[in-house]
Amino acid sequence: MHHHHPHHDQSLTLFTPSGVVAKSATLRLAAKRLHDLGFEVSIDEAATAKHQRFGGDDDTRLAALHRVASAAPDIAMATRGGYGLTRLLDRIDWKLIARSVERGTRWVGHSDFTVLQLGLLAHAKGTTWAGPMACYDFGRQAEEHGEKALPAVDDVTRDCFREAMSGELEAVGFRTEAGFDGLGVKGTLWGGNLAMLVSLLGTPHFPRIKGGVLFLEDVNEHPYRIERSLLQLQQAGVLDAQKAVLLGAFTEWKKSPLDRGYSLKTMLQTLRTATRTPLLTGLPFGHVPTKVTLPVGARVELLVQARDVLVGW
Repeated sequence: MHHHHPHHDQSLTLFTPSGVVAKSATLRLAAKRLHDLGFEVSIDEAATAKHQRFGGDDDTRLAALHRVASAAPDIAMATRGGYGLTRLLDRIDWKLIARSVERGTRWVGHSDFTVLQLGLLAHAKGTTWAGPMACYDFGRQAEEHGEKALPAVDDVTRDCFREAMSGELEAVGFRTEAGFDGLGVKGTLWGGNLAMLVSLLGTPHFPRIKGGVLFLEDVNEHPYRIERSLLQLQQAGVLDAQKAVLLGAFTEWKKSPLDRGYSLKTMLQTLRTATRTPLLTGLPFGHVPTKVTLPVGARVELLVQARDVLVGW
């Protein structure tokens, strides 16, 4: 199968703004695979720095972020998430990041990266991309997951990312539950990891977006913890201010004997009585191998036909 390469070899820089890259071999494998897709890959000088659980101390990671922004490659992709950008938020030069976006840099990542993407929206506008990260999405070996074998790189993730970076991707589609047929809204697409988004409430780094399309995902959070965060957004007026909420994957939590039938599904029923805003499940995004790449901060149109959802920009 012939893979179409980006129009010119787009420059792609891998950098570490959050958690430590435990194995540099994973990063090298990711870099090789991205190179094989037609990108001109470089790895930031501090990408494998280590300090406690972080990819270098705060000054090191802040310098890396500003260094990448100053160089303004076509694509700036986080090596991984974890935790660490929260420590830097008050010191980030948002104008520098915004200038790199104006110069054509597409910043890509998810998870902890959410706060950089939302901080940019709050301080300076500018579109970034919620999408794959080097180690998890491109550095994985093929592995067995229960019954089904996971390929090393997910086809949808790879193709969606490549088309988003070359500017060809103009929409993503997915299946949702019945009950939303005929829904059609327009607004700013924003969101990301739920815990990270909620951690910005009440800070200057929280974007005040009205009439938007909010997308959310999380990992290692029991449905009651997801419910609590969603209710916090509802009680802060955030959910009611949106035109729609798209729910991605909420994975890797463990059932408790105390649940007694309480589940993601019943949690969602409760939430739907708490807000008028349509909550649509099924968005392929989160801490899962198959993820779409989405423009954070872009104006989108959302259309639902029967159970098919189309988000276009």
